[in-house]
Amino acid sequence: MQTVLPGLGQGMARGMVYGVILNDRPTLDRLGPALSQPPYGAPPKAPVLYIKPYNTHAGNGAAVRLPRGAERVEVAATLGLVIGCDATALDEATAMDAVAGLRPILDVSLPNPSVYRPPVRERCFDGSCPMGETLPYAAVAGLEALTLRTLINGTMVAERSLSDLVRPPARLLAEVTGFMTLRAGDILHLGIALNGPQAGAGDRVRLEIDGFDPLEIAIEDAAAEGETP
Repeated sequence: MQTVLPGLGQGMARGMVYGVILNDRPTLDRLGPALSQPPYGAPPKAPVLYIKPYNTHAGNGAAVRLPRGAERVEVAATLGLVIGCDATALDEATAMDAVAGLRPILDVSLPNPSVYRPPVRERCFDGSCPMGETLPYAAVAGLEALTLRTLINGTMVAERSLSDLVRPPARLLAEVTGFMTLRAGDILHLGIALNGPQAGAGDRVRLEIDGFDPLEIAIEDAAAEGETP
């Protein structure tokens, strides 16, 4: 059964946003033997997911507040697959038929060297998932050849190509929907490179992807005592 997504939208996500780690070769190469040591035991054999719940969702131009006690956050560039219909047990050959659009994402988190059971506190603070404009999937050619550039205060601090994906988009979708249903309006992002650039209060972060409008955010000081964090 398919539920058609009524428009792509440019504001908040209509559904849940699912993040992915350990889906890029540079991160796996860097961690190397550590993934075979405790507490991991072995490199992952399935996608490693975490959730960016509704309180994290923000739009272009958002001001992201540092959580209390934090001086820096990591900013990781990625691209989200906007799901256009309820998707269960997709076949890799046709999985991308379930994708309605593509959306730039800056996945903001507190620095944490561990990738074991991605922690909620570090990844789910308010405003930590700013998202840019959604383009129709059919309008973007050569998805895996796209380059993502992260700039802080006008200086490029990171660049990655989606050719670095361990699981390309169709395979990732097929594997994830093999154990859970993605609903129309959900977003599954393609994964973040760990130990990415960091930003602090007063910094402006910009994500550039050819063909998309830039996604820009500002990092602000932590909430004062008595204010909403």
